[in-house]
Amino acid sequence: MRSTRRTHRRTTLRTAAVAVGAAAVLAVPVGSAFADSSAVGMGAGAPGAPVIVRLADGAVAKVYKTGPDRFEADIYAGSTKLDTLVSQGGGVAYGRSDGLRVVLQPNGGVRSWMEGGERSQPKPKPKPKAVAPAPVRVVMPDGRVAKLVGGAGGERAVISLPDGGVLGAIDLRRPSALNDDGWTYELVRDGERVKFVVIDGSGGGSGWVYDFGSGKLIETYGVGAGGVPGSGVRR
Repeated sequence: MRSTRRTHRRTTLRTAAVAVGAAAVLAVPVGSAFADSSAVGMGAGAPGAPVIVRLADGAVAKVYKTGPDRFEADIYAGSTKLDTLVSQGGGVAYGRSDGLRVVLQPNGGVRSWMEGGERSQPKPKPKPKAVAPAPVRVVMPDGRVAKLVGGAGGERAVISLPDGGVLGAIDLRRPSALNDDGWTYELVRDGERVKFVVIDGSGGGSGWVYDFGSGKLIETYGVGAGGVPGSGVRR
């Protein structure tokens, strides 16, 4: 890499700057800070306190006024000095590395950007939308229909007549409902699993247990003749 202290000449940064970031154009007008060299403690030929500029890719430029109409910008990536740009006599100094472009202006201002501008900025990935599970329809032994909807703590069962007329609903906060004819409907949490239970209270307490997520019959108990076969069967 070779630096130059001549005006209007392009320089190349020694090494790659830190990881490419969002495109940006940064400028720091330093006229007020450098209007009077004695105000920043500069002696003859000695640089004053630098103005720090964050560049488009995360690197840093330390800008000094080193004389009348003369500015220097030391470019750093972390603790590594990459290059020095010099502007004097109203000239402009340039630097580049791996897509980063840096300009030191005649007033000590610094501009930087990434090649391609906005096209160099990675597009954020869209967040996946939560998809609600499809309702599960269960035709119960009493001829009524249960629609099992929701999940992840929001499970509920809507109990309807065969013609679609809604009788009521239960959820994990109100997990049980008793119909006038003695049939009971319940939601039961079993570890991480939720079960939907139907009990024939008027027929001796026979019961049918369904998996909430699939609507499949997984257990029966006390089921007599004419009911769902398989007394005490678990699936």
